[in-house]
Amino acid sequence: MINVIFVDDHEMVRIGVSAYLSAQTDIQVIGEADDGATGVKMALELRPDIILMDLVMKEMDGIEATRLIIEQWPEAKIIIVTSFLDDEKVYPALEAGATSYMLKTSKASEIANAVRSTFHGQIVLEPEVTGKMMAKMRKKSETAAHESLTNREMEILLLMAQGKANQEIADELFIALKTAKVHVSSILSKLGVQDRTQAVIYAFKHSLVE
Repeated sequence: MINVIFVDDHEMVRIGVSAYLSAQTDIQVIGEADDGATGVKMALELRPDIILMDLVMKEMDGIEATRLIIEQWPEAKIIIVTSFLDDEKVYPALEAGATSYMLKTSKASEIANAVRSTFHGQIVLEPEVTGKMMAKMRKKSETAAHESLTNREMEILLLMAQGKANQEIADELFIALKTAKVHVSSILSKLGVQDRTQAVIYAFKHSLVE
């Protein structure tokens, strides 16, 4: 049996979802709370298998409640059940330690399946949330590459974009040819590209040069 507690300040939502879940043969709702602070206390006392957590509540919101529960009980499995999909809610909730993220527009059967899947170690995210996380990861991956360049390497990348060869770069910066080659090699490695042409394309693609 999967023991669940539901933390939500909307009574009708709690009643409806809890009734559906309790009607399942493998799920039982063992507690309900209408604010984050009470939810934290209940979660730590009852140690349920799954915690369903709303985000916007009085006294303490779901993000802070999630963070406090995870700090004191890292193994807790928390499913966010909310109406919000904005970045200010999604990212902080997942960073606080929530395992899954569902919307209140989901069918009760979908929430029940999310409970089962999360209980068995899977991560369940609304398609819109998955899209947001993938976009954030791509953006982070792309920006991290050139942000890891040193000031000197960025300077050399700009000279490469101007079509200057290693010897010309060395002469302009008053460094040895060998040093210039080392910098170019480091730039290619950090940007994850194979040659100078790809490095220059990267520079233009990310508006590092005009």
